Amino acid sequence: MTLSSRLYTFASPKHCALPQISPSFPLKYPPILTRSLPFASHFRRASLSFSTRSTAMGDAVDAGMDAVQRRLMFEDECILVDENDRIVGHDTKYNCHLMEKIESENLLHRAFSVFLFNSKFELLLQQRSATKVTFPLVWTNTCCSHPLYRESELIDENALGVRNAAQRKLLDELGIPAEDASVDQFTPLGRMLYKAPSDGKWGEHELDYLLFIVRDVNVNPNPDEVADVKYVSRNDLKELLRKADAGEEGLKLSPWFRLVVDNFLFKWWDHVEKGTLLEAADMKTIHKLT
Repeated sequence: MTLSSRLYTFASPKHCALPQISPSFPLKYPPILTRSLPFASHFRRASLSFSTRSTAMGDAVDAGMDAVQRRLMFEDECILVDENDRIVGHDTKYNCHLMEKIESENLLHRAFSVFLFNSKFELLLQQRSATKVTFPLVWTNTCCSHPLYRESELIDENALGVRNAAQRKLLDELGIPAEDASVDQFTPLGRMLYKAPSDGKWGEHELDYLLFIVRDVNVNPNPDEVADVKYVSRNDLKELLRKADAGEEGLKLSPWFRLVVDNFLFKWWDHVEKGTLLEAADMKTIHKLT
């Protein structure tokens, strides 16, 4: 049994009442009132019929799809949003990553990308596991995933839902416990919207929250999610970019990571070193990148 299957189970809101969450809030964020969300009032999840789900389930038994990844593809429910980041519904991780669905239904889901720096201001990178359905074995930022359709990860104020999800996935993927990466230590710097095919069947279409955190942590990668990890300095990363561009060593970078590198990362790295990350934050703009 994997770490993720031990710790995280999810029952759809239309089948059960969700508990009230009472998170702790940092001083730099104003108090937020938790509340029951009106799930039925504005979500279009009902459009996925049983027959559609059954067909997708049959298609999911792909040769080579790892059992853990298959389970997550159907248990995880991503949050569907429009291009202004307004929640419009939810759907399975499987459907959200099918290029056919992305193109025909314009499915766009909320995501996050964590950039964790140590006290030497080195950035922690991970290589995605070989069993990942999208972009296997590519190098990317510290952690990339999705807030799920659960109350604690649907809180929009101050990106709290996304920060809760980031804390969950740092434990799931890298073995970093919650006490070493509390939600108040994540600084949301911006949002970007992008689309990227992985292969003929799978791809990404995400509205991605970019979260920075500076912490010294112990890392214990989950092999179902992560093949390798390493810390890089600015110069190390520039050499990694050179190798990827030259096609050396078969090295590949995830498209979302490359977009962040090309548009934001090095200027934000300056703020990491100066301790002025909040000065760089712009959560009003949604950068539409390709």
